[in-house]
Order: sequence, then C-alpha cells, then structure tokens
Amino acid sequence: MYMNILVPVSFDEERDAQQAIDVARKLAGEGAHITLLHVIEQVPSYATTFASQNYMEEAKKAVREQLNKLIEGIPNAEGAVVEGHSGRSILDYAAEKWSDCIVIASHRPGLQDYFLGSTAAHVVRHAGCAVHVVR
Repeated sequence: MYMNILVPVSFDEERDAQQAIDVARKLAGEGAHITLLHVIEQVPSYATTFASQNYMEEAKKAVREQLNKLIEGIPNAEGAVVEGHSGRSILDYAAEKWSDCIVIASHRPGLQDYFLGSTAAHVVRHAGCAVHVVR
C-alpha cells in the first residue's frame, strides 16, 4: 500500500479522472495522502494578447473548483494546480512532495503518440516512484 499518491488530472474527454481516483483509493494505505494535480500548460505569448489580464488566475480558480468537487469525500485528499509542461511538472511535483505512487489516466495511443509521446508515457519512463496507468 502507498502512503503519498499523486493523481494527475486532465479534464480531457479521453481521460477518465474518476477511474484513476478510484484506483488511487484502492492502492492507498490507511492514513494515506492523495493529491489531485492539474497542470495548466503555459499559453504562448502571442496568444496572451487576446486573453484577459486575469486569464491565468481565472483558469486556476476554475480548475481548483473542479478539483474540489473530485476530492469531496476522500479523506486526506487535496487538489493542486501548477503551471508548466505537463510531463515535467508532474515528475517535479512528485519528487518535491515525495510521492511514492503516481496513478495516471491515459488515452488509447494513436499513431501520433509513437512520434510525439504522451504525458503518461513520459511519466512512466522518468518517474522515481511506482506508476499505475489507467485506461
């Protein structure tokens, strides 16, 4: 059983965050801490000229509200939002918080994933802890 589980959450339709959360709860030891993490990709500077001044703060607030809904009823759970590249940010957060397990949802790979790679594949290849991939 794991004691500090990180569950990266993407709100894409292709990924089932609830299934990853359910798996994390099953893998959690008594008193375990579960963190739901969402990474907000940085917006290119040319696109920010068309967004409101508070775009990033508004986005973080909306994501926090969604994460709070997902953690309702889960003991010792919290939501976190960071900015950056999804794969690297997940790995950095896991290392910083001493996560002993990452439970990540993944979509079915397509041809583009063989050339570009996916976030889940990046996390699996480079994580310093156990990684469970949920499809």
